[in-house]
Amino acid sequence: MNDAAVRLGYLAETVRLLFPGPGSPRAYTILPHAAVPRRLAPRRWWHPWSEVVAPYEGSIAAYLGEVFGRPVETVLHVRPARRANRKPILEARSGRRRLAFVKIGDTARAQELIATEAAALRRLAGLPLTTVTPPDVLHHGVWRGLAVLALSPLPVRRRRVPRPLLLNAIKEIAGTGGRCAAWHGDLAPWNMCPAPDGRLLVWDWERYEIGVPYGFDAVHHFFQRTLRRMDPPAAAHACVAGAARELAPLGLPADTARRTSVRYLIALAGRHAADGRWPLGPPETWLNPAIDQEESLT
Repeated sequence: MNDAAVRLGYLAETVRLLFPGPGSPRAYTILPHAAVPRRLAPRRWWHPWSEVVAPYEGSIAAYLGEVFGRPVETVLHVRPARRANRKPILEARSGRRRLAFVKIGDTARAQELIATEAAALRRLAGLPLTTVTPPDVLHHGVWRGLAVLALSPLPVRRRRVPRPLLLNAIKEIAGTGGRCAAWHGDLAPWNMCPAPDGRLLVWDWERYEIGVPYGFDAVHHFFQRTLRRMDPPAAAHACVAGAARELAPLGLPADTARRTSVRYLIALAGRHAADGRWPLGPPETWLNPAIDQEESLT
């Protein structure tokens, strides 16, 4: 089954979940079109494609209207179905203004991740951050048994993150754990961008955790970038081999850096096991070859 078919199938399930009806119908359009489904947006007269009809009363859009105290339209992101942290993601809009990004916890695992993110962002909101700008929690509640987390929209501009800014952000995030290092958990290039004020906008805090080895975020960022040009076994080897260079700016000695990279890879495999999915393949194919020679270090 191709990607479009998978997305359309998941979209149909999500529409039934979030727009259960009954109620007066409203028209939506799959954009940019059904062959490349990426968003389900309120239909406009200039949309050339066929419409999708969903009821409003009793829908997630009506619920968000109550939350924000104004009429709300929703744009549903049509996400790949084969993701460990799969969940419906919406934009809540009023007029031309984007009010929030909204995550829906439709499974036990998604609800757990949403709860983690809400707690992390509330913790961060109480800290005097100078480098990192996370979103604010606008609403965290339950609708029809589903967790709902509405976050303030960040002014995202897709630009390269300067390395000094990234390193400062990694240090600041680690410092949010107090005496214990903390990490964002998914500090990948697609979850951040530089802000006009010189800070770093960072979103998707579902994997935030305290009490991990210092430098995990730096290793994760390097590993995710490496996966774009190498297969998982080669990327895992590169992760360990390049650890000393990547973590030196954080003040970690070479042997500590290598241990940190090994522990990171083991932790990542543990995450995949908890999620019940193996996006990099079985650990024996990518993890074991990279860390077997490093066992004496751990």
